[in-house]
Amino acid sequence: MKSNDLPLVTIAIPTHNRAGSYLPAALGSALAQSYPRLEVLVADNASTDGTAALMRAVTDARLRYLRHPVNVGAHANYHSCLSQARGDYFLLLHDDDMIDHDLVSSCMEAAGHRLHDGVIRSGVRVIDEDGAVRSESPNDVGAVSLAQYFIAWFAGRTCWYLANTLFNTRQLREQGGFQSPYHLAEDGFAIARLARFHHIDIPGIKASFRVHGGANTHAAPSAAALWGREYLALLDLMCALVAPAEARAVRRQGRKFFARLAYNRAALMASPADRARAAFEVLRLFDYRCWPTHRVKTLRLMRRASGAARRRAEKLWSDIAGLARSARA
Repeated sequence: MKSNDLPLVTIAIPTHNRAGSYLPAALGSALAQSYPRLEVLVADNASTDGTAALMRAVTDARLRYLRHPVNVGAHANYHSCLSQARGDYFLLLHDDDMIDHDLVSSCMEAAGHRLHDGVIRSGVRVIDEDGAVRSESPNDVGAVSLAQYFIAWFAGRTCWYLANTLFNTRQLREQGGFQSPYHLAEDGFAIARLARFHHIDIPGIKASFRVHGGANTHAAPSAAALWGREYLALLDLMCALVAPAEARAVRRQGRKFFARLAYNRAALMASPADRARAAFEVLRLFDYRCWPTHRVKTLRLMRRASGAARRRAEKLWSDIAGLARSARA
């Protein structure tokens, strides 16, 4: 197939004030793609650093640079990327993540360069702020039903990130783009909505998701419950999309999986009392059926806390235990 006959793929990079840190690596990984029909779109959310100068220094004809005069927020910037994309397929690459040089070509070859697939995904690695690999997750899904596709995520056989996912641009727009109730798990909602049209999964690890101190986090104790509500809404969507006979298994396994994710958010709280309070809110949200997976770690940290904070945390855990016993009775 001639290069001009291949589907056009847009790699969009929403960015804000990362010209001096991770943006050059993210942009470099996009421009290094071996796939011949590519556009790279950088949407600058009113950066006040050297982002504009960095873009002017890049002479690659595949690069388009758009700048918002005021900060429109991350969610609106995602949608500006999608609205400006010219590609048949669309990859949203955060400005602190990276993709391997053959991600796009591997995905498009696996799809046979067709235009009707909803999502095409690879495996992913997690890297730290220095680029060191912390974990690797091959995409061990294969050709399965939509319900099995969701359950594979719950079972840890795949990871859902934006960096390792190509979306069908037309279908993504028709499904509302990156929409979710609380703008926390937009990637999960988008993948779930488009996977029903057809999903292709390649097992190789072709993208890097970065974790670092400057990443967007939610530190308030109520944030864990907010994530929990988002996860439960995503689970409702998944159950609505699958065959009725499979919805029960999706809900049963999904509740455990999403409760664990919400408890992981609770474990990020700064103080033992806040961690216990956040865990209590998540436990209540999940009807006292899914016990905190980080309970041992939290109790260990509680023992090292100051007297007043420790007593507050211990009381909260006592309340949790009592409510859990009542719910089971």
